[in-house]
Amino acid sequence: MNEAIRNLEPKHLWNHFADLNAVPRPSKKEERVIAFMKAFGESLNLPTMVDDAGNVIIKKPASGAGMETRATIVLQSHLDMVHQKNAATVFDFNSQGIEMLVDDDWVKANGTTLGADNGIGVSAIMSLLASNDIPHPSLEALFTIDEETGMTGALALQGGLLDGEIMLNLDTEEDNELTIGCAGGIDVTASGAYPLQDASCNSAFRIGIKGLKGGHSGIDIHKGRANANKLMNRLLLELSNTYQIEIACIEGGSLRNAIPRESVADILVDDAKANDLKNYVSSYQSILQKEYQTTDPNLIVSIETIESAKQVLASDFQYKLLRTVYACPNGIYRMSPDIESLVQTSNNVARIEVKDGKYAIQCLTRSSVNTEKDDLAVAITSCFELLGAEISTAGSYPGWIPNPHASIVSLMQNLYKEMFNDDAHVSACHAGLECGILGKNYPSMQMISFGPNIYGAHSPDEKVQISSVQKFWKYLLETLKRIPERAA
Repeated sequence: MNEAIRNLEPKHLWNHFADLNAVPRPSKKEERVIAFMKAFGESLNLPTMVDDAGNVIIKKPASGAGMETRATIVLQSHLDMVHQKNAATVFDFNSQGIEMLVDDDWVKANGTTLGADNGIGVSAIMSLLASNDIPHPSLEALFTIDEETGMTGALALQGGLLDGEIMLNLDTEEDNELTIGCAGGIDVTASGAYPLQDASCNSAFRIGIKGLKGGHSGIDIHKGRANANKLMNRLLLELSNTYQIEIACIEGGSLRNAIPRESVADILVDDAKANDLKNYVSSYQSILQKEYQTTDPNLIVSIETIESAKQVLASDFQYKLLRTVYACPNGIYRMSPDIESLVQTSNNVARIEVKDGKYAIQCLTRSSVNTEKDDLAVAITSCFELLGAEISTAGSYPGWIPNPHASIVSLMQNLYKEMFNDDAHVSACHAGLECGILGKNYPSMQMISFGPNIYGAHSPDEKVQISSVQKFWKYLLETLKRIPERAA
């Protein structure tokens, strides 16, 4: 299956991508991919180091006539990838390499995330490091770890390890965009124990919401896609009010930076109300499908009979939990008043787990304005404190303040126009990029981010466009040729 990938052009890039995707590389479990990249650098006899956090740095001298006097370039991508699969897909991320396939002009995975985010960027850098016929200035390749679940690699990177004047971050997902700013983020978790009571009803059902598009909780948050956790909570509250259901457990979502695609809940109801409840849940699918027919056309609400649980949430806690989750902000909180169409602040109710007397609700709050990010985190905290939850915040990272007047921005804008006879879209994004963090220890370094078309990142629908990778590669090579002289 992956052999078709290796025959795509440029072959060296796609072969590096195939090699990389054979290595399991979930966030916070990057030992194998760190070893893989370290061995790669050493096999080329290039100076290679792994810092205390696990970031890998490989340096390569300039190549080509006159390139030795140009400014040193930092090429940066992250090694980890989001591991998600469809519910029906049998796959072990800890032991299997990604199964890829070619579909017309796209490379996809077989029921899992593809890892083009940020594997294509990593593979492009590997191609440059391994090349002997591509002109370029001195290169410093920085491969960070744990970008997807906290950016702890970037946060731990020490100053003084890099000498580059310009950083090219290869982690943007639309090939006509030049990203010059991004949102910061913070993880907010509400958790605690809850009282149980003996179930008083006998008819038990499992309700499921699935088939949602999901996607990246930053890049895709403005698209209005359904959040499975919020839809499930909405349905459960209606069933609680109408049929006096008892809830045994709830589980929905997965990673903080992925819009939840699926949720399930086990409920009990009085025998006399069972048939009416089943009919109501079945009819509810049409309500949600009408609301989300544009963004989530494959939305499914299911209900099936299951064995009755012996214990359920205490009624008072159930009452408070459903209303608290209902009140918790989700999606866009505020648009930017300064940059057209840019989401400034948002929240993703990413994961809900309520079972066996314990609960946890995980959110990822983003904003390009740090004070507004903190303000929304306080709003979410206040909401769950009314439930009596313990609140923890972690993984806070700063945004990246745009500098549209940087020389690298002008160079790449003009070059894009020259090469593609079109204007590049220079913008900030609502995702978390590592540039803002890295800039703390390298404040004088100019930074810009770009990349090929990658759709559906962080979901099993992820795919990368072959022709766009070719465009991105040519643009990257020409950019390196045009890098100006080193500052005096």
